[in-house]
Amino acid sequence: MIKLLILDVDGCMTDGGVVYSSDGVESKTFNIKDGLGISTWVKMGHQVAIITGRQSTIVKRRADELGIQHIFQGIKDKDRVLKELLESLNLKPYEVAAIGDDLNDFNMLNLVGRSFTPNNGVNAIKELVDTVLSKNGGDGAVREMIDILVEENDLTDKFLAVWA
Repeated sequence: MIKLLILDVDGCMTDGGVVYSSDGVESKTFNIKDGLGISTWVKMGHQVAIITGRQSTIVKRRADELGIQHIFQGIKDKDRVLKELLESLNLKPYEVAAIGDDLNDFNMLNLVGRSFTPNNGVNAIKELVDTVLSKNGGDGAVREMIDILVEENDLTDKFLAVWA
């Protein structure tokens, strides 16, 4: 049973694009369906963590909106942070699913029980993961992952009951 989702941000929760205004303010676009899936997963009593290589106040804001309790930004060694998180939550790697799209996610994805990449993930990651999703990053890939996990873990009724 999957108890923890690990999410990369750029290229998974977003399309990987970063927009800067003339004032230097950063902007990202998040998918609402991803957000509903994440918040439903949390409301069902499961854990979600963000482990991302970049640092952004926007990511913190989005995580807070969705009820994501574990946020790690500016991380170069994602597998180390994942191992520490698993120890602190007393979870085993097989209880974890993760999504990543690029080489800095390789070691992290190699540690978890269930691994995913968006359709536009890089080839090295596509060859590593259990599932290459049909959706691109920022276009519902995280929701597709959650829908698959809900079905595989026989949680459909519980998932739907959150909004009934």
